[in-house]
Amino acid sequence: MSASQLETTEPADIVGQLQRAASAEDFFELLDVDFDPKVVNVARLHILKRMGQYLASEDLDGLPSAETKARCKTVLERAYADFVESSPLDQRVFKVLKDAVAPKSPRRPAFVSLDNLK
Repeated sequence: MSASQLETTEPADIVGQLQRAASAEDFFELLDVDFDPKVVNVARLHILKRMGQYLASEDLDGLPSAETKARCKTVLERAYADFVESSPLDQRVFKVLKDAVAPKSPRRPAFVSLDNLK
């Protein structure tokens, strides 16, 4: 989403604007959150996923638009801070990363009875 598109959207509907955002940078710009492009380039999907996890516990229905934007901003700042302080591998937001460190159940060797061989 270009800067001109961000400016022409309806300011009252921040959730709608975020849903239409085309990049992680758009989220930061819409919510006026400062960010280091190096951090966002490495962890953009992780930051947005974590933001979604944090937003899931927020009840934004019926709030004034300024309050909704303030809460979204706080949540994005919190999610971003998680990845400034540590890496996506440390945070393990996605299932594939969680599974990579999950204890493996011991595999039993395949057993074929001699009676089954003919």
